[in-house]
Amino acid sequence: MVWIGVLIAVLSGTLMSVQGVCNAGLSKASGLWITGTFVSLTAAVVCFLIWLLTGRTGDWLALLHIQPRYLLLGGVFGAGITGTVVYAIQQLGTARAELIIVIAQLAAAYLISLFGWLQSNQEPFAWHKLLALLVSLAGVLWFSYHPS
Repeated sequence: MVWIGVLIAVLSGTLMSVQGVCNAGLSKASGLWITGTFVSLTAAVVCFLIWLLTGRTGDWLALLHIQPRYLLLGGVFGAGITGTVVYAIQQLGTARAELIIVIAQLAAAYLISLFGWLQSNQEPFAWHKLLALLVSLAGVLWFSYHPS
C-alpha cells in the first residue's frame, strides 16, 4: 500500500511542476492574476465534475461548521501558491525554482509536524531528519549556483 502513496506523491510532484510551467507561460499572455483566476476556476470545475461522477460523497453544509475556521483558507493559500510559483519560475527558471520550492515545502512540513501546528500529529525532533533537510538544501545550492 505504501507504494501507491509513493506513486501518487510522484504524480503530484510531476503535476505541480508541469502546472507551474504552464501557468508561467499563460501569465505572460494574460497576466498573473488572470492566470490565477482561470486556474482556480478550472480546478473548481474539474473537482466539481469529479465529485458528481464519483458518488457525491461529502456534505457541503459541513463547511459552515468547520472548526477551526482557518481550515477554510486552502483557496487563499492556493492563490498565493499560484502567484509565487509563477513568479519564481519566471525569475529563476523552472528547475531552480522548483527545487527551492520543494526544499521550502520539506522545511515547512517538518516544522508543522515537529510542533503539531494546524492540528497535525506532533512528532519528536530527529537529528537525521534535520540533517537530511540540510543535505537537500546543500544539493539545491550546488545545483543552483555551481557553474556548469
